[in-house]
Amino acid sequence: MSQKNYHILVTGANRGIGLALTQQLHAEGHTLIAACRKSSHELEALVGEQLRIVEGVDVGHSDCIQVLRDALNGESLDWVINNAGLLKSNSLDNLDFDAIEAQMQVNAYGPLRVSKACLPALHDGSKIAIITSRMGSIADNDSGGMYGYRMSKSAVNSAGKSLALDLKAKGIAVGLIHPGFVQTDMTGKQGHIDTKTSAAGILQRIQELNIENTGSFWHMNGEVLPW
Repeated sequence: MSQKNYHILVTGANRGIGLALTQQLHAEGHTLIAACRKSSHELEALVGEQLRIVEGVDVGHSDCIQVLRDALNGESLDWVINNAGLLKSNSLDNLDFDAIEAQMQVNAYGPLRVSKACLPALHDGSKIAIITSRMGSIADNDSGGMYGYRMSKSAVNSAGKSLALDLKAKGIAVGLIHPGFVQTDMTGKQGHIDTKTSAAGILQRIQELNIENTGSFWHMNGEVLPW
């Protein structure tokens, strides 16, 4: 990554991919706001002049907008990484509409809430990254199922594309990034890669994000994914 010191907000920073992103950015010397519902020992180990934790940020509820704005208090941000997410299995034989709605609130509406809250802090050259999933790709869906998760990720892809178009004139780039199949609590520790590998790829994609490729949908390995 660049040697420039960025001011970055990460949601879901207390565990999984969010924690790995925060740890790697911290090691690079960036200034961080680690947003989460509840902190963790691993995250608290990073607290200092370079990093502060903002708890009580539940992206599934609209009050997170005010919580974030109060926390920012006029600060400027270079990057916003929308990482917080929720996965609940839903098959056609066992549809749980409450679970579907919960995933929509967190995965689809959450990044839009966070981006809205952070808009006053963004400037020409800022970047918004949305950690989405290739499971939100309609063209790539060859196995069905997972209704709530697929629907919510398709929805956030649509929101991210609109954000990219709406913010382009302000010089703010928006990228949609699939983190890979990662070994986290969300996946039951199943996956092809660990959180450190995923985070490194995600950060490389954000580094490459610019106003010319804004609105793109990437795999963390650099592959452009179909909508």
